[in-house]
Amino acid sequence: MSDVSDLPQISEQQPAPPGGEAFRRRRYAGVFALLFLFGTETFLVSPLLPTIAGSIHVSEAAAASTVTAYVLVYAVCAPFLGLVSDRFGRRRTLLVGTALFVLSNAAAALSTDLALLVASRALAGLAAAAAGPAIWAHIAETAPDAVRGRALGLGMALFSTGQVIGVPLGGLLAGAAGWRAAFWALTVGTAAAVPLLLRQVAPAAAAPAAAGDGAIRAILAGWRDPALRRALLVNTVFNAANLGAYTFLGAVLGERFDLSVQALGLVGVLVGAGSVAGSLLGGRLGDKARAAGRAPALLPVWALLLAAGIALAVAGPGLVLSLLGVLLWFTASGAFVTDQQTLAGTVAPAHRATSSAWLTSTMYAGTGLGAWAVGAFGDVTDGSLIVGVALALIAAGGALGVRVRNR
Repeated sequence: MSDVSDLPQISEQQPAPPGGEAFRRRRYAGVFALLFLFGTETFLVSPLLPTIAGSIHVSEAAAASTVTAYVLVYAVCAPFLGLVSDRFGRRRTLLVGTALFVLSNAAAALSTDLALLVASRALAGLAAAAAGPAIWAHIAETAPDAVRGRALGLGMALFSTGQVIGVPLGGLLAGAAGWRAAFWALTVGTAAAVPLLLRQVAPAAAAPAAAGDGAIRAILAGWRDPALRRALLVNTVFNAANLGAYTFLGAVLGERFDLSVQALGLVGVLVGAGSVAGSLLGGRLGDKARAAGRAPALLPVWALLLAAGIALAVAGPGLVLSLLGVLLWFTASGAFVTDQQTLAGTVAPAHRATSSAWLTSTMYAGTGLGAWAVGAFGDVTDGSLIVGVALALIAAGGALGVRVRNR
């Protein structure tokens, strides 16, 4: 399969000169706005759970099924919808996903019982599974090669900014006008991004399937590439350490330092800030490594820094050192994710969206496995330290074997 016909005219009209070309950020304002809204929506539900549960008269545990619905639908559907993007073009998949995102948030705002809310969150997962891989593929194939990592890193940073800025704003709006107002704001914001998407994501011809390349074979294409296969396995282990341990970070810090719910919310802002910094740093350093022919040499470095950050956050003496550990932890996480997206957008051009989708699916799989492993310990502090550090070190060793052929 070739994706040459799927490239918008942007990349054909602006080839990168030998010295590289500056990334023209305004050409991506629409997809960047959408990433910010996706990041806000992904993290917004958690702090609103008590309010939502009280409003629809269910327990907080029952209300949490809305988060499960989103994650499961995204993890299962993303590879299939990534294939749709690879076969039929970014614009179509992206616009359909955006329309579904508008509908899902409006439906959430109108929900009066748990069943409707869960269904709306499942629809949101489907929307993100359609639009997300298409966005990453669009950025990877239209940004100049010399700054591809920086372009993807900026996208990742804006997604994380949704946690740092979007979630607190959503919380303030929910506090002032009720939790439904936060979902209405997402609805309006997403709809406002559509005109930008229509102007900035160019129509493209569908990429023809290679002879004998059926749907299932195409979905699994990333796993047949040695570099991507190893990267996806490393991604699973890395996020078992990263997000598996993060699942219990609030409980660990609360127990160690007797932090209030409000203080733990500020830790969440620190998590987002680290992710933003790591995304930008990872993109810039990754571009330099690729230019020197050493990509993806930094993946093991980020995994080692993750191990150090988890150890310091969970077992460091004193609150200040623990918070520095959290910052290091998520700086490493943001940089790692950016490097992985750059790899997925570079190694197999014909399967960019599908490969990106598998990164998210393996991330969710790793998160579930890691959370289960940590929870198996009687003391989650010990579990977070042992599982988090051990798996991060295993990921670092596995990342040493990721090799990308020049293409």
